[in-house]
Amino acid sequence: MTDDIGLWGVPLAILGGAIRVSTPFIFVSIGECLTERAGRINLGLEGTLVFGALSGYAVAYHTGSPWLGVMAAAFSGLLFGLLHGWICKLPRVNDIAIGIALMIFGTGLAFFFGKPYVQPVAPDLPAIPLGFLSGLPQVQAALNVNVLFLIGIVLAFATAWMLKNTRIGLTIRVTGDSADAARALGINVNRVRLWSTAAGGALAGVGGAYLSLYYPGSWNEGISSGQGLMAVALVIFARWNPVNCLYASLLFGGAGALGPALQSVGVTSGYYLFYAAPYVLTLGLLVATSSTTRAMPSAPGELSITK
Repeated sequence: MTDDIGLWGVPLAILGGAIRVSTPFIFVSIGECLTERAGRINLGLEGTLVFGALSGYAVAYHTGSPWLGVMAAAFSGLLFGLLHGWICKLPRVNDIAIGIALMIFGTGLAFFFGKPYVQPVAPDLPAIPLGFLSGLPQVQAALNVNVLFLIGIVLAFATAWMLKNTRIGLTIRVTGDSADAARALGINVNRVRLWSTAAGGALAGVGGAYLSLYYPGSWNEGISSGQGLMAVALVIFARWNPVNCLYASLLFGGAGALGPALQSVGVTSGYYLFYAAPYVLTLGLLVATSSTTRAMPSAPGELSITK
């Protein structure tokens, strides 16, 4: 890859990889941000992501339309979110335990129904060639941007604006900060959390569809590589801000592209360590930004991690 542009191929490969790898993080983290701003944690997004990848791939394969696959993935994620939200509103139910249970349920369900779709090939999502002005194929490949990535950028800023400037956003924030204050204002806390969790699940499903229908663009049982769980840590690092979730997703995406980028210039020692970069980054950032002397800024008061 770097024969024509030398070492410039490394940052170029990281840029292209950041665009490709970050897209699922963007959707899952924004969805989890919505859920947590309403005062609930959904650790089941890993299962939702995997099942969304399967359902999107299966529908795209049978219909020939990748966009119908994305819609199916969003709908399946919505159902998982509604299930999580409905169970969590019951008395003496822990949302973290339910999230872990649904993560196992979602991944197991996807593996069971996904076996017939390992070999068939579904149509891919379209991409926009933003590097068409360059004559270098490396630049063209790096700037071949999927439509969902652009939608994710718009979604991050739109969600931040919604939370700050609309009645719906204020309702979500009040519910997440103080359930008692929300009830005093006549807000149905369970309903707000139910639909916030459902919206978060739908976005996680879209992130799963991106994995199976664009990058890597196939269905297999190891397709998520823990991205659903990493997105929960990403939201904490982003301090529950959707725009920061976008930036953090790009950072995580670039870390995920580090291994292939270094391989492209012949660095092969420690091959698997390079692919561990996103996980090391997750741990390092959480340790670096944690504190025992001050509360996390912008953390919703009703989250169990703040109590």
